Amino acid sequence: MSEKNIPELLAPCGSFESLEAALRAGADAVYIGGKSFSARQNAENFSDEDIEKAVFECHRQGVKIYRAINTLVFDSKLSELAQEIEKCCKLGIDGIISQDLAVCEIVRLACPSYPIHASTQMTVHTADGVREAKLLGFKRVVVSRECSEKTIRELCALDTEIEAFVHGALCMSVSGQCYMSAVIGSRSANRGLCAGACRLPFSAALKTDKNAYDLSLKDLCLADYVEKMSKAGVASLKIEGRMKRPEYVAASTDAYRRVLDGETADIDRLRAVFSRSGFTDGYFTGRLGRDMFGFRQKEDVLAASEVLPSLREIYRKERKRFEISFLVKIKDGDKISVFARDNFGLSAEVRGDIPQKAVNKEADEEFVKKQFSKLGDSIYSLKNISPEIEEGLSVSASALNELRRRAVFELDKKRAERFQTWDFDKNILSLNFPKRLNIKPKKLRISAQSVSQLSQTDLSRAELITLPLWEWKNAAESGIDISKIVLSLPRFMPDERKVRQEIEKAAASGFRDAEATNLSHLKTARDTGLEVHGGFGLNITNSLALSALSRLGASDCTLSFEMKAAQINSIGDFLPIGIIAYGKLPLMLTANCPIFHAVSDCRKCTGRLVDRKGAEFPVLCRKNQGYFEVLNSEILWLADKLDDFNVDFITLAFTDETPKQAAQTVEAYKKGLGFDGKMTRGLYYRGVL
Repeated sequence: MSEKNIPELLAPCGSFESLEAALRAGADAVYIGGKSFSARQNAENFSDEDIEKAVFECHRQGVKIYRAINTLVFDSKLSELAQEIEKCCKLGIDGIISQDLAVCEIVRLACPSYPIHASTQMTVHTADGVREAKLLGFKRVVVSRECSEKTIRELCALDTEIEAFVHGALCMSVSGQCYMSAVIGSRSANRGLCAGACRLPFSAALKTDKNAYDLSLKDLCLADYVEKMSKAGVASLKIEGRMKRPEYVAASTDAYRRVLDGETADIDRLRAVFSRSGFTDGYFTGRLGRDMFGFRQKEDVLAASEVLPSLREIYRKERKRFEISFLVKIKDGDKISVFARDNFGLSAEVRGDIPQKAVNKEADEEFVKKQFSKLGDSIYSLKNISPEIEEGLSVSASALNELRRRAVFELDKKRAERFQTWDFDKNILSLNFPKRLNIKPKKLRISAQSVSQLSQTDLSRAELITLPLWEWKNAAESGIDISKIVLSLPRFMPDERKVRQEIEKAAASGFRDAEATNLSHLKTARDTGLEVHGGFGLNITNSLALSALSRLGASDCTLSFEMKAAQINSIGDFLPIGIIAYGKLPLMLTANCPIFHAVSDCRKCTGRLVDRKGAEFPVLCRKNQGYFEVLNSEILWLADKLDDFNVDFITLAFTDETPKQAAQTVEAYKKGLGFDGKMTRGLYYRGVL
């Protein structure tokens, strides 16, 4: 490893047995979830009592413990969220991994020094994203799995800790930007209940094919690149897998511990315990395409069953983490004293009873060393024992053993106490938000893919028109009032510098508004002097998050379409708010084209994916910008339901509509018409779990 940087090895723990496996396999830190607000709600997770035990167990071993409070929160749960954060502060949890800006607000107000980490669900993958996260108070950023080695190196050069995934499951969608499970089955990935719809058959061949898995990626394995990540400056190497069994946690932690220690990892065993037709390093190396795709097959399952028994040996015994030395004093008329010190200078002293006069056999050096060398299955290995014994005294073996155990426990306690706890001032935290007035009528906004798509649409009643950044030249020449145009920044940016240059050109040509769908956009737009409009990709679902967005300079916000109408209507009055009221909702944002994987030639692009039931999902190609979007198969229609929403504006989002269809839709919404055909109301009435 690099002498300048040895990254923390961070292991996943979905249960107490997994915690034990991670510690015994050599983790430097672990991350867990509680019974609420965990993005892995289907893991066993930890009760309050379990968390308290876990904190002590980790800290006595010198290991950090982080808690994932990384789901989106609705207003009805903000009080409970604050209580959970308060528990973390008081227990000494070393940091919270969070997606929701509400966590930033609670910590900023009640405990500003408490460490928070930006979850990978926040879609941070650029320099401006890291800088904006720091402005929000994040000490560490967990960057998107789609980041290349070059990008990771650039982000590590900034003044914020960077945590990067090194092993585990890869979602096809960029984390935090997947709504497939929510829209299809009301099980929100952003709330910890993803149903894994992308692991089911999807075909790019425009026919139902139950053997095609065109949305399923192999698992990530970067064991061969740990040295490069270390030299890049990565602060923490993260293993995914809080839903996995303890044997997996042990195998993956052991493998990367060995690599970090300059040894050879058993990758074959790692592949056997869990993989989807093998591993991939595609995003890190930039080798995208067919080789990244795979799914769980029968032989993968059989391979796991063969190695599980042997993997339990990895965590059968405690890991020897510290050397311990004992000074034992046995003197006439004084209580027996034991002074213990570890190899990091931490010490503890305990005292026992006054020794008795020897009748048969007196205590000697050999006898004392024998009792104090019985460290057995503990985190300590013996460095030395220094007995100071006066002649003619007797001490029982049980008394010495008890003193040894007490000395070790006191050393454990002192080590645990060296970790920090934080004060939480709940009195400063107000959850009473300003109420919104009933708003009528709602302003109309239109989002389109190009100027030409709106060639037949009456734009006179549109308050704002959102177009992709790269359309700014066409927009400038179109005759549309430039003051009405909002430039939407690319949702994923492999080259942020290029995007900055383009928006600076647009600003110089008179454009004044930009749509932000991730953290980086907020900073980029502010720096360019543009008015910022918060997009759906910011995943704003509560009043505190909306308040935070206001502090960051946004002038309004399109709320998450995972909210119910009633939740939208009760949100606090911090900014003008709106909803997506029409369109084929974006289910996935991907950095890898699922269609190209299947057809290997862009000229054969079908533009669609078909699921096992025959439903077709359009795929928008943004290849020139470095990403793709998988859209819902059904149209969201709310023209006849707009009175149910107390919002400032609605947005009609056009994706693959023809100019005629776009014009007809705008007219239908002006008249409040119903829809003649198959459509969806989205999640606005049924909500998410």
